Amino acid sequence: MPDVQNLIKAVVGTLVFVAVGLIVFLLAFMLITKLTPFSIRKEIEEDQNTALAIVIGSVILGLAWIISAAIHG
Repeated sequence: MPDVQNLIKAVVGTLVFVAVGLIVFLLAFMLITKLTPFSIRKEIEEDQNTALAIVIGSVILGLAWIISAAIHG
């Protein structure tokens, strides 16, 4: 039974960290989209702005690494 309790604790802890990480990621991405003076969606989808897509992808990766490091400790 102790193994099952440890597994449940690990799953709950993982789900909490996933939720917190996704919330922080969503808030940061919303902040980025609000601070830009243009529509990121329009620039990437309609205007095919590859450079902006690379920058936004880099920001997403950077945020993911920071959140991962904060969760990992």
